[in-house]
Amino acid sequence: MCMKTIIAEKMTFGGDCIGKRDGKTVFIPYAVPGETLEVEITGSKRDYDTARIVTILEPSTHRIQPACPYYGSCGGCNMMHIEPSFQHELRRQVLSDSFRRCGIDIPDISVISGPDAGYRCRFQLNDGSLTGKNSNILIPVTKCLVADNEINAWLSSNKPSSRPAGRIHLFGADCVVSAGGIEGKRIAVSIPDTDEIPARIQGGRKKVKNRVVNHFAGTVLSPQNIVTIDILGKKISFDVRGFFQSNMTVLKSAIQELCSGLSGENVLDMYSGCGTFSVFLADSFSNVSLVEHNRDALVFAEQNMAGKKHTSYGISGEKWVQQFAPSLPHFDAVVVDPPRSGMESAVCGYLCRSGIPVIRSLSCDPATHARDIASLVSAGYKLESLTLLDFYPDTCHIESLARLRLEKK
Repeated sequence: MCMKTIIAEKMTFGGDCIGKRDGKTVFIPYAVPGETLEVEITGSKRDYDTARIVTILEPSTHRIQPACPYYGSCGGCNMMHIEPSFQHELRRQVLSDSFRRCGIDIPDISVISGPDAGYRCRFQLNDGSLTGKNSNILIPVTKCLVADNEINAWLSSNKPSSRPAGRIHLFGADCVVSAGGIEGKRIAVSIPDTDEIPARIQGGRKKVKNRVVNHFAGTVLSPQNIVTIDILGKKISFDVRGFFQSNMTVLKSAIQELCSGLSGENVLDMYSGCGTFSVFLADSFSNVSLVEHNRDALVFAEQNMAGKKHTSYGISGEKWVQQFAPSLPHFDAVVVDPPRSGMESAVCGYLCRSGIPVIRSLSCDPATHARDIASLVSAGYKLESLTLLDFYPDTCHIESLARLRLEKK
């Protein structure tokens, strides 16, 4: 057993703190910056070591006792040992460091946050349980401190042994108005191997004067997995098995922040998903163009955009740039919300040379976000503001919103 005394320095993306051992970087989970720790070296690579805390010799004043009995074994939260306000500061510092490494110094990063507990309304279970940290061990929880009331009600009323086998998805929140096709039901539970029926793109019941153009076909959906929520007065539907945000309080604020000050004729929603942002952008633009490679999500976007003039492209951003972008009219603004890997290089290149005056860029990875924003800044865009969207308290997960404007030459 290799034991060392180390002072934890700053926190890195992923939630570990770093320290130094004989000049070599050591990553230490569950540490707090400034603490003096006795650690055991658990792994050694050429450039860094990993360690686990054996004894906290000098604890941080920001360290608290985690309230969750599953903390440390469950693979979810990893910052519950840090008091909430300091968590916000640490996530903001990680975001700032990511941008600084790309040559962008952001002295003031605002934070949009919500409740520190009881916020998460989307869960995934395996054989009725959560999955352990860095393992396949199953954690049969009956209550989760970060879960929404609807989720916890389901967990407490359904014993782990009686829950469906395999992978299931839960979505439950006060804003849910329909789940599984049942009005008034506030939680949807996906069941593996259900009978599925084809769902075709429908224009909705509202009659529209302007033609809606769809550059994709239908998909296959299971009606019992469909969720409809009411958020800021808009009805938005999606498949519980697909991606949707898990913190409705922060999502509402993020939508308002993203859409503020935007208006015009044409807007591009790149990586649109089920059209969450497009639904609101349609209030301020004459036409919305949605690009999303996941056609299951785009079918829901069609339903959510019923009655609004829009054009949908069920292809990747790269193919959209190659096949459609050259012949389209000028966009007054673009919203881009890529996956963790960031914008496709073709998409980033298109935006850099597009001349679109306003860009709102969201990201769930600070490193790729900083990389993409650095490219836009080099192309003549000014980063007007950067906001930390604190969707996931008690975790190291970081989402951010950048507001950019093309500088006049």
